[in-house]
Amino acid sequence: MSEPMPVVSERLYHAEEEHHPENGTYLGFWVYLMSDSLIFAVLFATHAVLSQSFAGGEPPSALFSLPLVAVNTTILLISSLTFGYAMLAAEEGKVKSAIRFLMLTGVLGASFVAIELYEFAELIAEGAGPTRSGFLSSFFALVGTHGLHVTFGIIWIVVLIIQIGQRGLQEDNMRRLSCLSLFWHFLDIIWIGVFTFVYLLGVSR
Repeated sequence: MSEPMPVVSERLYHAEEEHHPENGTYLGFWVYLMSDSLIFAVLFATHAVLSQSFAGGEPPSALFSLPLVAVNTTILLISSLTFGYAMLAAEEGKVKSAIRFLMLTGVLGASFVAIELYEFAELIAEGAGPTRSGFLSSFFALVGTHGLHVTFGIIWIVVLIIQIGQRGLQEDNMRRLSCLSLFWHFLDIIWIGVFTFVYLLGVSR
């Protein structure tokens, strides 16, 4: 006849049963997003302070092309929608559909970055580079940091497509996909702030 499990051991046993690795992953990723939010908060604050420091150069109304920025904003928002469809397909176990929507999201993200680089090139060609004024320095820092994050997101999408293609929608890949979803939607929220406070308010001044 086996001896009853000691109370302490029983508690440890149930604690191990209730422990889920994904909880630590999600917590760590939320901590990362919060730290990233602080970085963008500093960049937004810096831009707010320097938003009138034109150093005799052109104001935002003469530099920015709102139609082009509006198109780019639409592209990024649509990419958030396609990522949502990728998550729905993954939750239903549809590997091919999930991969297709992830590929579409990556293409939209790459289009966003390409248009942003085109905008930067146009500004620099007009003599409105990041060293021209405090306003342009803060603009390039804020928008460029966001674009760099989108680029990292695209690389993450490519890596995840390869992992899903090799191992399917196993638990680890679903956890990575969920973290990437949080990251991508976070970038959308940050861009809405950039579009509103940098472009719209800048042009209206």
